[in-house]
Amino acid sequence: MIKNKTIASFAVIIFSLSMNSLHAAGTKEQARAMVKKAVEYYKTSGKEKAFKEINNPQGMFVKEDLYIFVYDVNGYCVAHGFNAKMIGKSLIDAKDSDGKLFVKERVMIAKTKGSGWQNYKFTNPATYKIEKKIAYVERVDNYIFGCGAYE
Repeated sequence: MIKNKTIASFAVIIFSLSMNSLHAAGTKEQARAMVKKAVEYYKTSGKEKAFKEINNPQGMFVKEDLYIFVYDVNGYCVAHGFNAKMIGKSLIDAKDSDGKLFVKERVMIAKTKGSGWQNYKFTNPATYKIEKKIAYVERVDNYIFGCGAYE
């Protein structure tokens, strides 16, 4: 009986810890730092190795609710740390819940400014609610690296 209670208690503790990590929210500063880290990794390791690491959900470019995404300058997803189903798809016409063409805006920021911030709304995978999000994007070669944080 004690053994079963111990196992049950241990399971509750593990579940609670995992739920806390799901709700841990990355910050705007952490999102920008992750983009800078991904860009540096791309420059030093090359495209193939960098995109493979970005696509790894347990890799160095996924932390709590932060993850790197990469588009080409036409809005095609070439790497995605959270949703591999996006890779190879044109997302240029993707809209948020307010109808904002957020990928198109990212492409424009990258093409005109080289880097910058954008606001949009996105479903938070921890809460399943549409929430405000801010993303930092940066152009390198013909790619746009980005990471967003929930506000």
